[in-house]
Amino acid sequence: MTIVYKTRTQLVVETLREKILSGEIQAGQPLRQAALAEELNVSRIPVREALLQLEAEGLVAFEPHKGATATELNASQVDELFELRAMLEADLLASSVPRLTVEKLDEATELLGKLDKALGKENAANTWSELNSDYHNCLYSGANRPQTQDLVNTLNKNADRYIRMHLLWAGGISKAESEHNELLALCKAGNVEKSVALLKQHILGSRDEIKAFLCARELAEG
Repeated sequence: MTIVYKTRTQLVVETLREKILSGEIQAGQPLRQAALAEELNVSRIPVREALLQLEAEGLVAFEPHKGATATELNASQVDELFELRAMLEADLLASSVPRLTVEKLDEATELLGKLDKALGKENAANTWSELNSDYHNCLYSGANRPQTQDLVNTLNKNADRYIRMHLLWAGGISKAESEHNELLALCKAGNVEKSVALLKQHILGSRDEIKAFLCARELAEG
């Protein structure tokens, strides 16, 4: 029974995530469990579970007396989040590259292979998002700066909905793939300066594409 529910929950998660990211469900719009259950032809339980998962992804908020609503995707928040990421992650990478072990570089290579295979599969954005974080964290592991790493993980959690949107809607995957391979090659070569420059370009390039996507969406809605 749990497996059936999990499958249904996942279908509801993916349907609602797509509607929120595409703008079909707008910011502040109430997500009524009974209506959604009827529309998607499921019971309320998978809808409730799906809304909780989407809350963890930052796409849904639960408010007193209002229930669940879709959260706002905000272009100015993208600026701050991605600029902070670029600053802190570049710092971590610069400290990490000279200390990266062969084992960690092998692990990063393996994660890149998994990232390639994750594309096009069921729930690709979820798997890709998780593997993407693991890959980056693997490259930062030599820094041994746990507090900075904690801050980066928090920023990434807040940026996750924008990263998923980039993957699903703004064609971010193909570009990220070549940059990831190039970044790993530079880390293996021990080139701190070039790897840090590429990482900043990688993060800030995503920021620019996400902002362009959000602005285009706002124009279409306007």
